[in-house]
Amino acid sequence: MRILIVEDEETLAQSIKEYLEKQGYAADYVLDGDIAERRIRVSQKDYDLVVLDLMLPKKSGYEICKSVRGAKIDIPIIVLTGKDSMEDKTMLLDSGADDYLTKPFHMEELVSRIRALLRRPKEVLPSEITIRDLTLNMTTHAVTRGGKVTAPLTLKEINLLEYLMRNPNQVLSRSQITNHVWDFSFDSFSNVVDVHIMNIRKKIGDPKGKLLETVRGIGYRIRS
Repeated sequence: MRILIVEDEETLAQSIKEYLEKQGYAADYVLDGDIAERRIRVSQKDYDLVVLDLMLPKKSGYEICKSVRGAKIDIPIIVLTGKDSMEDKTMLLDSGADDYLTKPFHMEELVSRIRALLRRPKEVLPSEITIRDLTLNMTTHAVTRGGKVTAPLTLKEINLLEYLMRNPNQVLSRSQITNHVWDFSFDSFSNVVDVHIMNIRKKIGDPKGKLLETVRGIGYRIRS
């Protein structure tokens, strides 16, 4: 899961990013409203959720919400606000925000709100995915192969495997994988994706890549 943080206080933006990454999310941040709206419009398919500050330079959170909803972009949005009147909260929700959190807030509550929104996707996704004899449970992060529990996977490995398993038979390029699993500043020319694939293969008992296939010169796929 990849999250865009829009917050003009860079120290806070970095803190949110670091905390989310510890929870297993990929996260990027931008510092003003104009850049945020452009990023959402251009990269909407790369993000699963936006954490959006209300008071921003150049364009406010209100304006961004109204603009992206007017463009039929339905990415979930949590607004961070210092305003706590009922009128302000009503305006936020009416502008297109899915939820709001009043500053100051606890990181644990922000993550709880994020998880709640991500459990309400456009179409209900099963928490357990099975491809052939490989099963991934996204609630417990348990992976089984042929009914036997595999070696535990890291959070990044879980996210990468989930992305492949939710797109069976599709060849996913390395850039698609990095865009979905890592943050925006990640160097897509590094071999980190290949190393993670190799580690996943070892843990699920697929060292020769018969299930998790390499498509030479492009990327990877799982065949159903």
